[in-house]
This record gives sequence, structure tokens and C-alpha cells, in this order.
Amino acid sequence: MKLRKYLLMAVTSVITFTSIGSVGVFSEAYPDSVFTITEDKSTAENLNSLLDFLTCGGVDENADFDMNNDDNIDVYDYILMKRQILSENVKEEFTDSEWKATEDNVKLMGRNVKLNDVTWLVQSGSAAEFSVTGKSAEIVLKCNHVSSNKDHRSRYAIYADDALIADDTMNSKEEKITLFSEDSSVTKNIRIILLSEAMYGAVGVESINVNSSAETPVKPLPKKNLSIEFIGDSITCAYGVEGASSSEAFKTTTENFTKSYAYLTAQKLNADYSAVCYSGHGVVSGFSSGDKNSENIIPPVYDINSKISPFNTSWDFDSQKHDAVVINLGTNDHNYVTADLETRSKEFVDGYVDFLETIREKNPDAFIICTMGTMGGEETCGLVEEAVKLFADETNDKKVTYYKSALQNVNDGLGSDWHPSKVTQLKSAYVLADKICQVLGIESDQVGLDMAANAVYDVNINSDNGANAAFYVGYDKSFWINMVTGGSQDNDIQAYLSEIPLKKNGEYRLEFDYTTTVDRDITVSVEGNDTYFSDTIKSGAEKQHFIGTFKASEDDSSANITFNIGGIDSYNATLSNICLIKTA
Repeated sequence: MKLRKYLLMAVTSVITFTSIGSVGVFSEAYPDSVFTITEDKSTAENLNSLLDFLTCGGVDENADFDMNNDDNIDVYDYILMKRQILSENVKEEFTDSEWKATEDNVKLMGRNVKLNDVTWLVQSGSAAEFSVTGKSAEIVLKCNHVSSNKDHRSRYAIYADDALIADDTMNSKEEKITLFSEDSSVTKNIRIILLSEAMYGAVGVESINVNSSAETPVKPLPKKNLSIEFIGDSITCAYGVEGASSSEAFKTTTENFTKSYAYLTAQKLNADYSAVCYSGHGVVSGFSSGDKNSENIIPPVYDINSKISPFNTSWDFDSQKHDAVVINLGTNDHNYVTADLETRSKEFVDGYVDFLETIREKNPDAFIICTMGTMGGEETCGLVEEAVKLFADETNDKKVTYYKSALQNVNDGLGSDWHPSKVTQLKSAYVLADKICQVLGIESDQVGLDMAANAVYDVNINSDNGANAAFYVGYDKSFWINMVTGGSQDNDIQAYLSEIPLKKNGEYRLEFDYTTTVDRDITVSVEGNDTYFSDTIKSGAEKQHFIGTFKASEDDSSANITFNIGGIDSYNATLSNICLIKTA
């Protein structure tokens, strides 16, 4: 009996140490063993017989007891058999449960309002993110107002593990959407996001319904290390980004915040975000033909959740702290300000400075980045820059800056009512992400940036060889060169873009359009500390497009894109849409 007692103690000790599912511990002891367990071996009767054999030799040795097929029947076979029996008897119990979209259960991004146990997503891009574990799950959505115009209903999207599973407008007061339905338990990351802007209604998350065996099947996704707030107008809302043409009117079905420069910037930087944006709104005047539109301005509504009742409650600025605040306003002020630029410039600058003071008060530690220019407004861009400088000087604020956004290129397409296309929004995101990296001291990969965007355009003329030419750079940076006398060689007249930074091992794509009034060869190169790229193109009266790629051999802070166009008298050359995109 003592032998049986001590052996039972040893068996119990090993079972406790390995436990059900601890195959790794067992395999370390027997690395060459093959663990194959068949159900017919693992019975209570066989388990008792195996114990009797191990303790007392009470039965003959039976090959069915060799659970690990190592030709030995020992205590480890007993462990495996017991583990199999226990695992067969342990069954998951799946139950239905309902979970609310509160901070305990979901991560909320953007401005939201909780009313009557419903969490309302009220601003462009406002979202709820969570993981859910179970065999099935659905989400119940609410709508505060179903417009009679199907093109003006609030639009939402739902993602499961970053795959789009729903993209629709709220066509009824309540909608149920299946998130997944599986034969066994799975875990998925879910994101529900408001795609349309605040003026066209909110989307409420009433509940998340789950069939699960997990004690806590719904959990908030973790917050990210970086957070950005975006303040803007229709450009930030992504008004008409999916529109078929510039002549198409506004529809919520073509407004998609996930294609806004704001959302794309946050995605590129792996940041959380919040947005406050209304189409047609400005700083001192909303969009107008020149008269003042004081109804549609951002500063009075910055500190509330939404202009739409019943969501026009105060926003808790402590609930989401931001590392950077981006302001893209002034486009809608432009008509009003320029109708009487001499007297209204000061009004705009003073209004912008006042708004900066409010933003600084609400975001004491954030970097503030101001921009404008995607849809034009040259004069107002200058006033935004003036306001930023005035605020910085008066307050000694070192964490506020301005940059002019690149004017949209019609070759990149246009959205509804001449709004930015998907391509333009993406280009703007690349630039803004780089600006945010600069102010926060984060290394930027520069991918997607046009390294020639701020290049200096000029022409080098070798007059010693008799060359003579005139040139002009258009508002869209088209390069027009008129050769009077070409000199004796093609490099006697060189059109070039200078001060272009390159990174070692960076991969680049050079693109441009070109025409010449005579047929000729043109040598184009990218050079500085080294010649990184060179090619010869055949040019003529028909407009052509060039694409070339290269990898930079070293860091170069001031490379040139050069076009050799000399050697021929009395002709014109046009170079347009010149860009140098960093691709990797």
C-alpha cells in the first residue's frame, strides 16, 4: 500500500505541474515522443486499470495504455489519458449578452454624446473600437433623424480586423448589423465610424450583442501613443471625395471621412484622432458670394459636441488629450474677405488670433499646425500666415506653425463641387504627416511626399556660347522656356529645379509632362553629390508623359532635376506637372 500511496503522490505532482494543455512541459521531458491519443483508449475504465497496473501490477500490460507510443507504459501515459478524459468533459458554455458602448467596453474616438444608454457618434470620423470574442456578434445602431432625401442620410462604416463589412446610410431609426457568425469562438477587432458630417445626423451605438463563453467578451482596443485633433471645413469632412465629377452636387453617399487627409494622416502616423468640421464654415464668415455669413463659423461651436440638437452639449476637453491640433480654415472666408480686402483683412486676422487663443487654452500642451490652400485662396493664405506669426509673437508661443497646402491639381481628379479628390486628399495627408513628425521630433519616412514641391525653378544660360532664352513659371508651376538662340550644345540652356532633398537608399519616382515646338532629344537627370538618374527623351508638339525611377546612393540636401534643352534656336519648351515622389 505504501508503494501505491507514493506513486499516487508522484502522479498527482506531475499532473499538477503539467496541467491540461501543458504539452510543452511534457515534450521537453520526452522530445522524441509522438503524442497521439485516440478516444477509444481514454475511458474511465482504462484509466483505473492503468493506475492498478502502475501501482500494483494488477492487470497485464496492455498496448492500449501506451498513450505516447514510446513502447513504455509509465506514469506519463496515465497523465495523457487523464488529460484526454478531462478535456472531453470540459465544454464551453455559450450565452447571449448585451454590452453598451461605454468607455469600459469600447475605445471612443472623436466627439460623442451619451443619451439614454446610447452612445452617439456626432462628428466626422467619430468612432467606437473594441475587440469581441464569441461565436457570433451583432451591433444595434440608432439614427436621430432619417432624412426624406436618401442622399442626405447619415453614413457609417464598420470594419472587422480592418476589413470593411458594412458601408451604408441609416435608412431607418434602428438597424442591426451582423459582425460575424462562426461555428467556434473567434476574436475580432471591430470599428464603427461615422463617415458623413455632423450636420447630416448622428449614428448611435445602442448595444453590442454577443454569443460567447468569455467572461468579458467585449473589450476596448488600446489607446495609441499619438493623438491628433483636426479642425476644418468641407475639405476635412471629405465632402464629395467619392463624387463622379466636379459638377455633381453634395451627397452624404459621396462624403467619406476615411478618405479625408485627416483620417489618412492619423492612419499613417498610427494615431488616435478627433475632428470638428462643418462644410461651408469659416473663421469670421462662412461661404458666401461676398456678404458676411456669421451663422456658419467654427469658433463659437468648437467647445460643443455638435451644432445639431440634442447633441449640442459641452465637450469635455479632458476626455481626449491631443499631441497636435491641425487647423484647416479660411477657404470659406475667402469670398467675404477679398470682397473688401483692405478693411476685412484685419477682421480675419484678429478673428483667427482669437481662435488660436481658444485652442491654446483648451490644448495647453499641443503643437498647433495651421494650413490652407488646397482649394485656392492665395490672399487668405497670406492672412492665415500673418495671424499665426502675430499670435506667436504676442504670446511667445513656440508650438504654433503654418504651412501653405499645395493647390489641388485637376489632373488628380476633382470631387463634387470642385472639392479635393481621393488622390489630392492622400497627397495632403503625406505632407501633413511629415509636418507633424517635424514638430513632434519624430523621424519621417517621407514616403508619398513630392520632394520637388518646394523646389526653386530657374534656367541656366551659357551666354558665352551664344545662348539666349527667356522663361516663365506659371501659378501651377508649369515651366515655359523660349529659346531665342540655343548655343552650340544641349547643355548651354538648362531648365532646372533645385534644392531637392534626397535620402540614402530612398526610392523615387520622377514624373512630368513635356512638349516642344520642334522635334528633339532632351536629356533629363537628377544630380547633386552624384548623378542619381539620367535618361534621354524624344520630344515634339504632342504632349507626352514621362516616368522614371531610381534609388539615391547617398544623402543629398540639395539635388537638382535638370533638363538640357539648348543647341537649337527659336523654339519653345513646356515642362509641367513635375514631381519627384518618394516611394520607399
